[in-house]
Amino acid sequence: MVQETWQRLTPAQLIETSIRRNEGMLLSNGAFCAQTGKFTGRSPKDKFFVAYEGCPLPQERHQWLTEAQFDRLFAKVQAHLQATGGFVFDGAVNHTEEHRVPVRFYTELAWHNLFVQQLFLNGDSTVTPEYTVYGAPTLTASPEADGTRTDTFIVIHLKRGIVLIGGTEYAGELKKSIFTLMHHHLAERDILPMHCSASVGDAGDVALFFGLSGTGKTTLSADPARRLIGDDEHGWADDGVFNMENGCYAKCIDLSREKEPDIYDAIHYGAVLENVVCDDKREPIYSDRSLTENTRAAYPLSFIRNIEPSGRGDHPHVIVFLSADASGVLPAVARLTPEDARRHYLLGYTSKLAGTERDVVQPEGTFSACFGSPFLTDRPVRYADMLMERIARYDVPVYLLNTGWVGGVYGEVDRVPLKLTRDLVHRIIRGELDNVKTERSEDLFLSVPVAVAGVPDVFLHPEHDEKHQQSYGQRRQELAASFADVLAGYLEMSGSARR
Repeated sequence: MVQETWQRLTPAQLIETSIRRNEGMLLSNGAFCAQTGKFTGRSPKDKFFVAYEGCPLPQERHQWLTEAQFDRLFAKVQAHLQATGGFVFDGAVNHTEEHRVPVRFYTELAWHNLFVQQLFLNGDSTVTPEYTVYGAPTLTASPEADGTRTDTFIVIHLKRGIVLIGGTEYAGELKKSIFTLMHHHLAERDILPMHCSASVGDAGDVALFFGLSGTGKTTLSADPARRLIGDDEHGWADDGVFNMENGCYAKCIDLSREKEPDIYDAIHYGAVLENVVCDDKREPIYSDRSLTENTRAAYPLSFIRNIEPSGRGDHPHVIVFLSADASGVLPAVARLTPEDARRHYLLGYTSKLAGTERDVVQPEGTFSACFGSPFLTDRPVRYADMLMERIARYDVPVYLLNTGWVGGVYGEVDRVPLKLTRDLVHRIIRGELDNVKTERSEDLFLSVPVAVAGVPDVFLHPEHDEKHQQSYGQRRQELAASFADVLAGYLEMSGSARR
């Protein structure tokens, strides 16, 4: 598809071009900042797969377009991009030669091309890409003619290796389309795709942090005491874990050098900011929520001072599930038995934070299987079984951390202090909580430490919080009931699959 109107530019050239085309501006810290209009988060309800003969994906998990509908929409996208011109980047995904996959991006916007160049590995333009993504944000679909839900579309054709994205300027759709493809591509090769961050210590001890957006994956993996493998998307193969990407995509609401120095200092020339407000001197105002709470920064791993250059690590030493619970029910930390781990992996419980997805304006409880339901291509139990087999094979302890609110609900109490969460992470990695006495919370599938030195009792046992005790019992009952309902659905689904 590359014509004279398509350009292959370096990051510096893309920044210049983006500014010349009024796609955004440079801020005082040197980062390029763009606004994404009405879409400041992903639009998972507008995601479709193409139904072709022999398609291996489970029908009940996805919305579908026919081959004919796809062909019409693809022709429309190609015509639009040929008219507008744009930018092409040949990249790659997966930090391991054995499993590296070439990917190509055609983007209408220059800053979108900068975005993918900063997040993915450099590829080879002479190699035929296995997957090609077409980003046409100013093109809208016709639901009646194209079979889409709205005028926005994210359409994936697995057999032809094509992704079409239109009607949204939110750059995260480009990134997550590849992650979705990897859930099929890697799982077919018996490699577990994971929505997690990863870090490694001097002793080679790898820690994985699973969680949805806003739960702390990026923040907790950017640890000055450890090397960052990656902040969001990984694979777990027979020889260990590897980063799928080559960059980070961090939430930067309320960002400060004091609390998150590595992320703060990574935002300079070459980094991409989304929907960050600035003052008259173009100083970023990270506390400003007027556009969205889902403000974002994208930058290459090389901008972080302490990284694992190979992008790889051994089998995990410990696994941590993250939940930003806005109901105030979950404790700050709990141990999970293997069966508890499977349940919580299938639950993927957290509270969606404002702006992460379209129409989410305040935290709301949600369940996202495997901490990444929008990106799964197969039934969640397949990925859960793959994870549990690996946990058993390598004897990996699993913990749950609540990085949200404990005791009272969102708005009544402050969020768990980051300093406390970091301290708990370090204790978990050192194995200090492996043998502490615990109390069983059977309804929530948790084993909660009776006491941890230096941790206030209310963070371990929110039911002891006198100020919010009256409503806690009801909130806990409701959360436990929702846990049971969601898990019952998976049992029913598994039974149907076997039949």
